[in-house]
Amino acid sequence: MKLISRITSTTLPRRVAFLLWATLLIPAMPAGAQLLQQPEREQMLNGLRLLIWHKPGDADVFLSLRIHSGAAFDVEGKAGEMAILGDILFPDPTTREYFTDEMAGRLDVDTDYDSITITMKGRAAQFERIVEILRTGLVTTQITPENVARIREGRIKIAKETAIAPDVLADRAIAARLFGDFPYGRPASGSAESLGRVDRADLLLARERFLNANNATLVIMGGVQRSRAIRAVRQLLGPWRKSEQIVPTTFRQATAPDPRPLVINAASDQSSEIRLAVRGLARSDRDVNAATLLGMVALQRWEKLSPENARRPLFVRHEAHMLPGMFVMGAAVDTLLVAKALTQAREVIQSLMLVPATVDELARAKAELNAQITKDLTRQEGIARVWLDADTFGVLPNATEAPLIDAITPADLQRVAGRLFKEAHVATIVIGDAKQLQASLEPSIKVEMMGEIKAPPAKSETKPAMTIPIKKPE
Repeated sequence: MKLISRITSTTLPRRVAFLLWATLLIPAMPAGAQLLQQPEREQMLNGLRLLIWHKPGDADVFLSLRIHSGAAFDVEGKAGEMAILGDILFPDPTTREYFTDEMAGRLDVDTDYDSITITMKGRAAQFERIVEILRTGLVTTQITPENVARIREGRIKIAKETAIAPDVLADRAIAARLFGDFPYGRPASGSAESLGRVDRADLLLARERFLNANNATLVIMGGVQRSRAIRAVRQLLGPWRKSEQIVPTTFRQATAPDPRPLVINAASDQSSEIRLAVRGLARSDRDVNAATLLGMVALQRWEKLSPENARRPLFVRHEAHMLPGMFVMGAAVDTLLVAKALTQAREVIQSLMLVPATVDELARAKAELNAQITKDLTRQEGIARVWLDADTFGVLPNATEAPLIDAITPADLQRVAGRLFKEAHVATIVIGDAKQLQASLEPSIKVEMMGEIKAPPAKSETKPAMTIPIKKPE
């Protein structure tokens, strides 16, 4: 079975990626974008990497620390484990209140498939206090039975409240349909059932494996001088443990999805949610920007092909992660028009391979993507994310990837469409009134109803268990 793996040699590739980034930075910026400041880089003895941007006169300081392991490492059947670990870093609500009330800033923790990112914003005069709070969360993490129970219950409550939304249910269902047991097939934030299975022992093991200084990068941006920043980090985060090994992002590839549309019964107001998806590209793939543009062109064509859905939301997006993600099309459509909408979506997919993007389609997509990047680089969070992505994925950031966005041609999009769709297994789900959907879809489209009993798979098609090999210390 083919393995998809991450290159895990850390220091050299990341330094090379940064030097290439710095070299290409100025000419690669999209038209109208501000020049992106280059950070000063340092590395602590425990392996923690620092990216520092001193802004004289700035009364505030912005910190963003990223752990380069995320929800992809949740134990099977316990989705949401890494999200709980992120929450438990700062279990006391008064800590967040302190940032909001006392420093007019904020403290957030965000967990996705690839990382856990801590964002802290406060007054530069209290920089040492901010780093001390960060140290408490990282070095002396309070994984007590009481904290675990309280935070787990809070996560379960949120999961129950959000899971009933049809669009959320559809997004989760298409990921599960496409990826199956592969990590991207389960929600990064977990479900009520999976979160309930996470216990204290799981979190202690996750902290031991992933919450380590040499698996992290810290951005410091604002009115704090480099010498002061390094002194405080060395003093307070120097004791943060360094791991002897970094767990690589290596999982056994998922099997192909069932080609039949999966119909899921849900309360309906005469509308249904549809999703179609194929496996996409990894964040480090040189064609990832072309795949993003391809999604924008696909949306333009789908909107033109289905004017009856003008008042309902349509979307097409390419979701890239450390490993290949997915290219997904989605819409909320009238239940009676589901069959037509699915046919139109498949026609769009075929057109992307057969008909090159027009000059107008590509120009509009490039303008939209460049505008998104430019807007992102006007905010501290956006700049920090660009820097951190270079470390997480070991590649140049979006604004500087080669080939440059403006150099991507219609032929490039058509080539990438071939990569994505030519031999792809398209996963399809429909959520709505099951009886109406079955009547409108069959017999023209063979479907699978949720809960339908399948024939046991052939022996050769049995899904292998997910494996996470551990890299030996060098």
